[in-house]
Amino acid sequence: MDFSYPHNDTSLPERPSRTGNINKLVAHPLVKGIRADAFVRRIPVSSDETLQFICVQARACGAENILEIGAAVGASGIALLQTCPQAHLITIEKNADFAAEAQANFGRAGLSDRVKLLKGDAADILPRLGGQFDFIFLDGPKVQYVKWLPHLKRLLRSGGMLAADDVLLYGWVNGEVPAPQKRHMLVEHVREYLDAVMGDGDFLSYVADVGDGIALSVKIKDTNES
Repeated sequence: MDFSYPHNDTSLPERPSRTGNINKLVAHPLVKGIRADAFVRRIPVSSDETLQFICVQARACGAENILEIGAAVGASGIALLQTCPQAHLITIEKNADFAAEAQANFGRAGLSDRVKLLKGDAADILPRLGGQFDFIFLDGPKVQYVKWLPHLKRLLRSGGMLAADDVLLYGWVNGEVPAPQKRHMLVEHVREYLDAVMGDGDFLSYVADVGDGIALSVKIKDTNES
């Protein structure tokens, strides 16, 4: 069964955005160059609208400590750090080639001293990771979202925000577009994540129709509170 998410599958139509022509990415030209190059090479990167949206959210919550799952080649991490000049970032990337390229791009952006890149599988790293984060950007394998949620909840400070990307999956998750048979299990895993986070009383959550869907969850209660 194929659980992968086809970010740049050109055989699939992009979900139309009613605001994509308005919500332009305000970022350093380096970020735009990295994104354009990644798209040509079919490396999964967030859309301009998605990046602008998460940058606004991170800045709004005064993020000083940011966690990202799925660095790819560093475009989103750079955009977040440029938007939040007081912030430091821990970012996780499993693909060794992507991680090396991301590290180089952080250096090109002059941000190496504000970034800690952890190379490896988030499934192995998250259980051992400590600290409290103001903003978490979840953009890794979608099939793992629901499995990682308890770790992300533990790592998120009270009042912090968790942003999970690509939760509408071309409109498959909300039934806007019929999902291909080979993607049914992937869709079910994303729905399980949405059910879990939307039904968790410790979070206040909302799915925004931005890019391919972003689930925003603010932690309104610490798990150790009675």
